[in-house]
Amino acid sequence: MADHHPTLGPSSFWAQANALLRKNLTFQKRNMWTNIRLISFPLFFCILFVLLQKLVDSQLNNADNRCGCACVEVSGNGQCQRRECGLQYSTMDQASSCPIPNPPGWPALLQIPGPNYRAVRTDLFMSADLPNESCRSTGSCPATTFFTGNNQSLGEILTGSMFSTSFNTNSSDLLGSLATNVLGTETYPEGYNYIDPAFASALPIYNVQSQCSSNSTSSVLINQPSITREIEIRCVQGLYLWRNSSSEVNAELYKGYRKGNLEEKINEFVAAYDFLNSDGNNFNVSVWYNSTYSNYSAGSPMSLLRIPRSVNLASNAYLQFLRGPGTKMLLEFVKEMPKPETELRIDLSSLLGTLFFTWVVLQLFPVVLTSLVYEKQQKLRVMMKMHGLGDGPYWMITYAYFLVISLLYMLCFVIFGSLIGLKFFTLNDYSIQFVFYFIYINLQISMAFLVAAMFSNVKTASVIGYIVVFGTGLLGGFLFQSFIEDESFPRGWIITMELYPGFSLYRGLYEFGQYSFRGNYMGTDGMRWGDLSDSTNGMREVLIITFIEWLVVLFVAYYVDQVSSSGAGKSPLFFLQNFRRKPPSSFRRPSLQRLGSKVFVQMDKPDVNQEREKVEQLLLEPSTSHPIICDNLKKIYPARDGNPEKFAVRGLSLALPRGECFGMLGPNGAGKTSLINMMIGLTKPTSGTAYVQGLDIRTYMDTIYTSMGVCPQHDLLWETLTGREHLLFYGRLKNLRGSALNQAVEESLKSVNLFHGGVADKQAGKYSGGMKRRLSVAISLIGDPKQGCLYG
Repeated sequence: MADHHPTLGPSSFWAQANALLRKNLTFQKRNMWTNIRLISFPLFFCILFVLLQKLVDSQLNNADNRCGCACVEVSGNGQCQRRECGLQYSTMDQASSCPIPNPPGWPALLQIPGPNYRAVRTDLFMSADLPNESCRSTGSCPATTFFTGNNQSLGEILTGSMFSTSFNTNSSDLLGSLATNVLGTETYPEGYNYIDPAFASALPIYNVQSQCSSNSTSSVLINQPSITREIEIRCVQGLYLWRNSSSEVNAELYKGYRKGNLEEKINEFVAAYDFLNSDGNNFNVSVWYNSTYSNYSAGSPMSLLRIPRSVNLASNAYLQFLRGPGTKMLLEFVKEMPKPETELRIDLSSLLGTLFFTWVVLQLFPVVLTSLVYEKQQKLRVMMKMHGLGDGPYWMITYAYFLVISLLYMLCFVIFGSLIGLKFFTLNDYSIQFVFYFIYINLQISMAFLVAAMFSNVKTASVIGYIVVFGTGLLGGFLFQSFIEDESFPRGWIITMELYPGFSLYRGLYEFGQYSFRGNYMGTDGMRWGDLSDSTNGMREVLIITFIEWLVVLFVAYYVDQVSSSGAGKSPLFFLQNFRRKPPSSFRRPSLQRLGSKVFVQMDKPDVNQEREKVEQLLLEPSTSHPIICDNLKKIYPARDGNPEKFAVRGLSLALPRGECFGMLGPNGAGKTSLINMMIGLTKPTSGTAYVQGLDIRTYMDTIYTSMGVCPQHDLLWETLTGREHLLFYGRLKNLRGSALNQAVEESLKSVNLFHGGVADKQAGKYSGGMKRRLSVAISLIGDPKQGCLYG
């Protein structure tokens, strides 16, 4: 049934690699539409971002949001002769885009808690010096500040001179005179001081005094190019309370911290001062301030917190302590740097790309995973090993195959995203992107090899794979990112979470998004290699973690694969096999177990006993002409679900001489399939062993496969490969090449009646059951194996 090649030897490493590579490329060509659908997934997101970006840009930069303009000179016929644009003609929404060559100076303010949030005596705050909670109902609660240090009397002197006793203004220089008062606000700060939100808001501004009179509210008119409005100035009493140590201050400040939306638990303080070892010759102070408000400026964590006034109060108080109350260090204003006219720019790919691009990259994981599990489920991996494919060529070609597919996938993604102008790609250094994506997709492929060992069903693996994809993205966007942005969250825990590869991917994409967003907003570059040294940049640790994990996971995946790649598997200590002695040239003497079994088998039929004695005699000889010898081979399936253990094969001893065609007959459950599964390495014997060409099936199964041909009980075929492509692949594994390969394939197809009528070039998935069976027979006989198994 097959062409004979008496000099044909085992195929080399590169011959096996060539066979598998050709098969994979053919298989890939058959799945062209699947690849197109796979690549269209990231392209869809890129196009979606472009369309959304155009929509957002059109809304951000329409006339209502551009710097305001007005006609300043009108002709006699009513037409505008001259228009001017600038901050003075702009609304609050337009002002942010205007050029500001001379930014206004605003009085420095304290961050004063709102009346309902000011510190009072509650169940959590039992200190007697705090005001009663009833003051919240009347809005008369003081603004409380703590102070501590080594010298309480000095602290009392300093804090006593911080507040003014009255509110003074000068209409000719209103803003300048406001700076002489201690003013504060409850409005949230913003990321710039071109327009101070305290003066643009309808909320009052507080004047902090040591005591407030009954009529302690006044109004002032603010007349600036960007703001013209009347501001209410409301007196609030300043209260300084002594605490014995900085730890006490920390404890009370933390209790009043703004925790979520539980407003009834909020008990806020203005600030706190630790004067440490200050005295008449030395001034040393630490200032606590409330950073909670940094997260409320249009979602920006870069808000300009109101700290200068707190520092000025302490410094000014110490200066007056040294030089007398007539000496004053005035903090006149805070002002922003000049700015040119700008457009509102929000890059959606940088803002939202972290989540969506995490899904894009992780999309490859279930693709690789299901491909590996498919070979395992269909027993195609074992079938290839039976026909001589070693683990080395399989791992090298399969890994490289998935790596090339992943690289092409990522290159298409990055190149397409760059061509259509997504800032996420164009602003960040492409070399950093390449290194990051290259390391991660290698880690992802290694993880797929490792996880594939845990599954034997493609549907289950596919479902779990896609749960991992979408679950990782959602957990990263709604949980992990909040930890990254929380400066108080321990960095060690973030690194621990990044040990999960999905979070490492999310963190790397998050850093790309942050740098491209900031670069687009400020008109600068995105991430460069020098930025990796920045303490706030997590990319360096991500690259280190993913690189180390790639090597570790790849090693563990290979080890697990060697132990569990087939039913027989290998010993967990298989790597010590190189230290063993070489296979003996003669068989072992009969074991005690086998000799002891004679008592048990005396009741067997005479031909069974005769065969057993023949095997024992052959095992005593230094060599034998029998290529297959079974030595007391047993297979016992363990008890399960209350059923007793099942004896599938009861101590079979058998010797087959060369050239003999041996067939087994017996009813269902007799053990025929179990025996052959042990002989071809699908299952491991419970006890006993067998020798093929003098090699023990428990130890040298990989070597035995090079001389064995197997036609399994069920057809193990690739649905999308043709009959000819199957035979070409297995023929190359048997070291056939060139004209000899083509001849052997044609003769094999003719011998099983699959050559004519175009059947040979028809996909195996479209074969009938009988045609698949004939193809399996042809596969088992190609290359003229020295021994073979045909069972069904």
